[in-house]
Amino acid sequence: MRDTAKQSAGTVTFDQAEHQVRCEWGLRGLRELAPVSEILIIVDVLSFTTALDIGTARGAIIFPYPLNDPSAATYAAAFHARLASVGRQAGFSLSPASLESLPAGYRLVLPSPNGAALAFAAGHHQIVLAACLRNAGAVARMAASLGATFAVIPAGETWPTGELRPSLEDLIGAGAVIASLPGNRSPEAELAAASFERFRAGPAGALRQSSSGKELIERGFGRDVELAAECDVSVNVPRLLDRAFVSCVSRLA
Repeated sequence: MRDTAKQSAGTVTFDQAEHQVRCEWGLRGLRELAPVSEILIIVDVLSFTTALDIGTARGAIIFPYPLNDPSAATYAAAFHARLASVGRQAGFSLSPASLESLPAGYRLVLPSPNGAALAFAAGHHQIVLAACLRNAGAVARMAASLGATFAVIPAGETWPTGELRPSLEDLIGAGAVIASLPGNRSPEAELAAASFERFRAGPAGALRQSSSGKELIERGFGRDVELAAECDVSVNVPRLLDRAFVSCVSRLA
């Protein structure tokens, strides 16, 4: 395998390939882990993957897109889809609460600089699933039925300067999935699972007090935080197929 060759040459590797369950942050983490992992699991609790769970569970078809600029409208038109509202304003948007009334069959382009950007970049990978706290167990069960090596990618947030900001909600969301995956874990995956165990009894309080949660509450989107903090209430599994996420309901729940 790629890591064995590198190790024999004395080169440090970052793909965690000696473990079956791997975890790394953001786009760089995805690029490192994807080539040696059968299944990619993207986690963006506040709010992209929570929105995906709610929207696809209602039968919607949701296209991820990394940019919220004029190119997003062009992209939506190419797929005969509607573009999500900007900034969680009126209409269907990145706000999970706004998607609770999404009609079945609705085609929506949902831009996000974090989770959607990761999903867009991962479009070539054979199996890409989206997880949040709501469906972590269902995603883990589905993933285990599809393969044996897993890359769990917490998206994190983006500072105004463009750097990655690791976020509490995505760390515990990744840990919630990892806690139910079979196989030996990398130390990075163990850390995520331990973080989830620390907050398992009260994820709602942790999310409300996190930097991302406080930001949303101050902006008037407390309902989004409440929805995102619900643990294992969904058996829906969003899977990326032909550039869009669709429901792949776990029959193993």
